[in-house]
Amino acid sequence: MSDVNIDASLIANGGANLSRTEEKMVEMTNGCICCTLREDLLVEVARLAAEKRFDYLLIESTGISEPLPVAETFTFADPNGEKRSLSDISRLDTMVTVVDACNFLQDYKDAESLHEKGESLGPEDHRTVTDLFIDQVEFADCIILNKMDLIADEPKKDILLMEIMTKLNPRAKIITATNGQVPLNEILNTGLFSFEEARAAPGWLKEIRGEHTPETEEYGISSMTFRVHRPFHPERFWNFLHNDWMHGIVRSKGTFWLATRMQTGGTWSQAGGQVHITCAGTWLAAMIPPSLDGEKISVLDGLGIPQKLIDQLDNNKYGDRRQELVYIGVHLDKEKINEGLTSCLVTDEEFEAGPDLWETFNDPFPS
Repeated sequence: MSDVNIDASLIANGGANLSRTEEKMVEMTNGCICCTLREDLLVEVARLAAEKRFDYLLIESTGISEPLPVAETFTFADPNGEKRSLSDISRLDTMVTVVDACNFLQDYKDAESLHEKGESLGPEDHRTVTDLFIDQVEFADCIILNKMDLIADEPKKDILLMEIMTKLNPRAKIITATNGQVPLNEILNTGLFSFEEARAAPGWLKEIRGEHTPETEEYGISSMTFRVHRPFHPERFWNFLHNDWMHGIVRSKGTFWLATRMQTGGTWSQAGGQVHITCAGTWLAAMIPPSLDGEKISVLDGLGIPQKLIDQLDNNKYGDRRQELVYIGVHLDKEKINEGLTSCLVTDEEFEAGPDLWETFNDPFPS
């Protein structure tokens, strides 16, 4: 859903390897989406299986994707026998859906109002992102109710949530969690997924018949990236974050740079109404002594630093320091978001004055 793989940059230092495949434009010659648009999934899984280094593979699709087409992809076999099926090299074990316990009830109430109006099944039905959330819950083998700590002071809310989850999907295993902490044996090697039960789901095999509408079209979901090598004025950015800027935004995350913080960058993560801001770590440019400025490449050689970040050290006045924020939402007002974030940047005059002036700015962010 974005042109920046924020997750990869956040966890690269942990030794993980993320593979990001590009979207493919293909000619639909046989009406089959599984063997064309999702061919990349087969290629990636086959590559990992051939390495024989892993016991389990967790596929985390974007939060706005529908789970049913992913499951269908595992069942498809090339009628010409030229390509293997995913089922030949792997076993689909569990479909897991993570539910935001803090925000779901409000979304569910909105969904109820659609049904009461009789619009959800009508020919002129304009589905909302709430319908997508319900689809994800209904198709899951395991439902994780996350952020339970945020509703700890509302004892009736957790009971109501459990009742709603059970009503929507009586066969699913329900697990409560805080900060996504779940015992691995609850979601790995469970044997919970059943193709027989999945085939009973409405819309099964729509992919093979070519009837599935992309989520971006069906729900009006889109994304945008704000990327610039200029710092935020901390006070202006703080004030912006406390205004009504999140309308229509389902998810946002990324890295940001405050003019008063030349050493460290910040990590931004927002889901629903919750926003988390933490320290992302030290900028690469801040790690290189001025005396070695002409030897940047040799200094970073062998550290596993992505080449695109090394390139930024030479191509930008302040190296890899930057704003790189991704927004995903429903009917996004991209122009308004871009204008709002741009207004938070230091002005041309402030930028030319440099860090000596920036140090004097009021910075309301936590240390």
